[in-house]
Amino acid sequence: MTSQVTISLGSNINPELNIRLAIDELKLQYGELIISPVYQTAAVGFDGEDFLNLVVSFNTLIPVQDIAAELKKIEDEIGRDRSQPKFSSRSIDLDLLTYDELVLDEPGVQVPRYEILQNAFVLKPLSDIQGSALHPEQHKTYHQLWSEMEDHADRIELYELSFN
Repeated sequence: MTSQVTISLGSNINPELNIRLAIDELKLQYGELIISPVYQTAAVGFDGEDFLNLVVSFNTLIPVQDIAAELKKIEDEIGRDRSQPKFSSRSIDLDLLTYDELVLDEPGVQVPRYEILQNAFVLKPLSDIQGSALHPEQHKTYHQLWSEMEDHADRIELYELSFN
């Protein structure tokens, strides 16, 4: 039986190029993707260039730990510099958000990802493609969670970027 997976993507270093590279690699690894709209947001936790952010979803038979490891590999291939502070510019950031309704917190894998409830740049695109799905711990849909966050969310603007 397949599992539904969601992943957030973000970049503020050559973001259009690096997001396209990541999307291409995710398609190679996992097949057909559902891709959210892309959003432009301010850097969080540091002064830096704006980020482009989006969420993708796919179905897979691959175990959650293997997906988490593959995301790190893709980040490394695209030039992610792990020596930088947590809040810094990056070529690509790939975070496993959800894996079905699994709740798991272990080294290297945390689902659902805590940033879903903290950052508009994660929750808005997630609600765009998985709006009627329930957050496994909050027991609210992603649309409901976005409605609760929207009025006090940081700046988030639709950004025109297409994928072929």
